[in-house]
Order: sequence, then structure tokens, then C-alpha cells
Amino acid sequence: MNAPPGSPVRILLVDDSELVRHGIKAVLAACAASAFSVVAEAGTVAGALTECLRHKPDIVLLDIRLPDGLGFDACRKILMHLPDTKVIVLSSHANDSFVREAVVAGAQGYLLKEIDPAALVQALQAVAQGRSILDPDATARVFRLLRGSGAAPPNSDLSRLSAQERRVLALVTEGLTSKEIGGRLALSENTVKHYLANVFEKLKVKTRAQAAAVYAQQSNPPKA
Repeated sequence: MNAPPGSPVRILLVDDSELVRHGIKAVLAACAASAFSVVAEAGTVAGALTECLRHKPDIVLLDIRLPDGLGFDACRKILMHLPDTKVIVLSSHANDSFVREAVVAGAQGYLLKEIDPAALVQALQAVAQGRSILDPDATARVFRLLRGSGAAPPNSDLSRLSAQERRVLALVTEGLTSKEIGGRLALSENTVKHYLANVFEKLKVKTRAQAAAVYAQQSNPPKA
């Protein structure tokens, strides 16, 4: 569920470092027109789930290493209870296995803590608008890691898709919303959503990030 137009994007910060949480809050507070609202913070997997159920945030910005477990576990538990909430992993680690685990757990994206403040804000805005942050301009390093990383669920095969479904998926991977894809392909937004539902079913995935991982592994980027 996207935040209503004009409403602040409600965010839960999950990191065991109070200093990191304070820094992110400062970055978001500096955004024009209070585009973001940090509704709660947590430093553990258990705390993340408790605060999610209490506040039902639009986006959870989630660290991987937490005192009582891994962020991947928190991601799965959050999405089990709140499937409309978007989870973005924010980590200092960029190895293939972590990226793969995040995508398989259902995260909408994977950002590195070395990201600059402006890029973090852009990524959060993109997710709030229904985009995938697996966009080469915003997360080029992560996108390269997905290619060949094994992030796709087993038995996912692009050959099962129709030509139009592949075109829709290619544009999802570029970071376009359903509305933007419809404009590009001369389709209604509902028709695009129908194609995406078919894509998810055929590829046995649940999120755009997982679908993008399949595309990254099995297809070359579309040529201009």
C-alpha cells in the first residue's frame, strides 16, 4: 500500500546502532515539506516485528546484523503479517549471499550504508511511489551482484513468459511504475498489473525485486 498523495511516507528504522538511526532520522528530517515521518525505531528482530505490528509503516529500513538474529528473518516475519509493507535492506555488506538472501526474503531492494544522503532519499521516494530500487542508476553495484548470484527462486524460467510479459518485466527492472509501464507500452495500468500477476505466478516470485533478479540472471539488459 502506497502512502496517500501528500502524506509523509511512514518509516520504521531497524538498526542496532542508535548513532546510525539518529543519522538517518536527521537526513530524512532535512527533506523538504516533511516528505518522511520516522514513526518508530527498533534495534532487534523482535523489536522490529513489534513496532511494525503497532505502527504499520509504509517502509522498513532494515539492517542485516541484529543482536537476536538476522534482518532476513525480520523481513520474512514482517511480510508474513504485513504484506503491503515495503522492506529495504540497508547494510554495510555487499557480498552475493547477503543480496541473494534479501531478495529471496522478499525485500524490495538492497542499499549499502555508503550511499549518500540524496541517493537514500531518492531510493525511499522511489519505493514509496511503487518503483523497484533495483535501478542501475541508483543501485548499480547491487544489480551487478544479482546477475548470476542465484537470487532467483528455483524453477524460475523466463521462457515461460509471453513476449508482452517479458517487455513488462524488462521495464519493471528499469524501475518504472505500473502506470509508467502502461504509458510506455500503450496499456492501461490495470492491464499492466494483470501482466505482472501472470509474471509473478509463472516465475514463482512474490515481489518486483525477485522478478528483477530472475531477469538479471537470465536475460541481457534491453538494448536501446
